[in-house]
Amino acid sequence: MEKLRVGVIGLGSRGHGLMKEVILQMPMVEVTAVCDAYADRAEEGGRLTREMCGRLPAVTTDYREVLRREDVDAVVISCAWESHIPVAVEALRAGKAVGMEVGGAYSVKQCWDLVDAYEQTGTPFMFLENCCYGRRELMALNMVKQGLFGEVVHCRGGYMHDLRTEVGTGCEMRHYRLRNYIHRNAENYPTHELGPIAKILGINSGNRMLTLTSMASKAVGMHAYAAERNPENKSLVNTRFAQGDVVNTIIKCAGGETILLTLNTTLPRFYSRDFTVCGTKGMYEEENDTVFLDQKYSEEDEFAFSKYWGNAKEYEKEYDHPIWKSFLNDGVTGGHGGMDWLVFKAFFESVLEKRPCPIDVYDAAAWMSISALTEESIALGGQPVAIPDFTNGMWMSREETAL
Repeated sequence: MEKLRVGVIGLGSRGHGLMKEVILQMPMVEVTAVCDAYADRAEEGGRLTREMCGRLPAVTTDYREVLRREDVDAVVISCAWESHIPVAVEALRAGKAVGMEVGGAYSVKQCWDLVDAYEQTGTPFMFLENCCYGRRELMALNMVKQGLFGEVVHCRGGYMHDLRTEVGTGCEMRHYRLRNYIHRNAENYPTHELGPIAKILGINSGNRMLTLTSMASKAVGMHAYAAERNPENKSLVNTRFAQGDVVNTIIKCAGGETILLTLNTTLPRFYSRDFTVCGTKGMYEEENDTVFLDQKYSEEDEFAFSKYWGNAKEYEKEYDHPIWKSFLNDGVTGGHGGMDWLVFKAFFESVLEKRPCPIDVYDAAAWMSISALTEESIALGGQPVAIPDFTNGMWMSREETAL
């Protein structure tokens, strides 16, 4: 079997976990280089590779050394948010296929830089948005494609995850979220669930996002958490956080659809991506894992529908996406319920087979730009902001790349 020689750049919690649970487990991959700005993390990546695969890769704290290596065909970028696009641009220009982890952009220019680097080099690029491969997200996509929900009118999603401990221990754990939450106020992590929603709405393939407006609540969650849980940490208790506790963003699409994104990561709550699809014939809602189809249920049911909550399981046999039917047959593996495995498999196979990556540079630019644009809208009191067309008009005729 031909193997893809991979360098991994960024070995914090996410990068290390991906190596252990996914990358080093894949038979089509050989990790030839590992890198992190912190020497101990880089060395741990080397040790893990040797332990699991019996060979020691090149170990470095300088990502440019990885990009110069002839035994690296592709790189996985899983470093801090701020470095994602700059490192990706350099990697594309160095001729290394890029798989880039998720996050939001810091400026619209960054997104154009990424698109320009791809268009000028033709180097393969994939945005590693694992939620596009979630079982329910793909089932909903399959149901939409088959017309079960009719014409889609509105979608909702977000990132609702209590990250107070992660943010609060940012100094000790050397985690980039802390500095971002201190200095920025934005929809800082937009691509869960914007990615799956964009695929459902055909964004960049017959449709595009036009404008957004964003509002943020006050930022008090982290202060309350620090004062109650870590009162001895005066530095944290006295920190003034910029990031609003709840951020709501409404996006208008060229096709007339709307998207509501919510970020909620500094208040006590259960985990949710709030994935919801609403159409003229029915809907899916993640919160209670429920499908509602028009004319299947009576008017009485509509007002007492809680007895059907969780009924999405009943639709799996017929409407599970082919990707998941195959995955279930072969055996689900990898982190985040298998989503990590599927997104990396798609990236590595696309590069090896020389076919288009299913989540491409235009997807990455459009989805990541939301962070920079919401920062602007919030600062202007919720003023509408235009979303650039990173395809330069190609969205009107571009064929969709199937997942």
